[in-house]
Amino acid sequence: MRAATIRDGGIHVEDHPDPAAGAGEALVRVRAAGINGADMLQRRGRYPAPPGSPQDIPGLELAGEVVALGDGATRFAVGDRVMAIVGGGGQAELAVVHERQLIPVPDALDWPAAGGFPEVFTTAHDAIFSQGGLRAGERLLVHGGAGGVGTAAIQLGRAAGARVTATVRNPDLRDQVAALGATVIEPEGFAEHGPFDVVLELVGAPNLDANVDALAIEGRIVVIGIGAGAKGELNLAKLMGKRGTIRASTLRARPLEEKAATARRLERHVLPLVQSGALRVPVAATFGLDEAEAAYDRFAAGGKLGKIVLLP
Repeated sequence: MRAATIRDGGIHVEDHPDPAAGAGEALVRVRAAGINGADMLQRRGRYPAPPGSPQDIPGLELAGEVVALGDGATRFAVGDRVMAIVGGGGQAELAVVHERQLIPVPDALDWPAAGGFPEVFTTAHDAIFSQGGLRAGERLLVHGGAGGVGTAAIQLGRAAGARVTATVRNPDLRDQVAALGATVIEPEGFAEHGPFDVVLELVGAPNLDANVDALAIEGRIVVIGIGAGAKGELNLAKLMGKRGTIRASTLRARPLEEKAATARRLERHVLPLVQSGALRVPVAATFGLDEAEAAYDRFAAGGKLGKIVLLP
């Protein structure tokens, strides 16, 4: 098979041996695979894949068709359309995924949208509901609202009956983000628009102190992105005064049991909204596998709304 391959800090397309499905696994013919910030870090040697995942083939999410099943794998049949979060290896023509991590692709999603769905919607759903405990009627602040996770979080919060505010730095994207269901503001001075019950932090440490200022009493900050920095100062007295909570989370290194649980929650609570048309996956651009390097360059350039997706 051919796959995007990390070598010498760059992205190349190279031949690899075809993988084979083991016990409880499915072999998937990949039709679409989203690019995410973690892939950019992995390319620079800063975010290695977890044990058991390919170290040189990036890709945290994929969508495609089941082409073979390992022993004991019975949940899906050959030919089924499926999608999943994986530890790595998604940006290839073939990938092996445990059947418990797979979820069916709704008819409402074409391949590019399906390839850009699993990572951002799973991450956003886990962060704002499982970690942040967002409830109907509460106020949600999403930092970095134009990115993949940001656009997913805005739509999920709106669908749950929350009032959503999003920070967007690029003025050219603000109207498009607002159309997803958020009140859009500039990043500077965001605390003045609070108080917020849940703050989804996708930018990093520079927002830490102002996030506490923006919290409502018993508010929750959930950190899932640190692209702008990982270290900052925290005024514990202010946090105590708000009776606030700060949580932080990643998905990639979680064990199979936990990844399977997030997949089942997505099936129950999110896929019906996708099928009804209440949620959509904004796709900024698609690239063929041979254009992988250009796709990564487009991701790094910023200024986009939604996902960059490879179509192997």
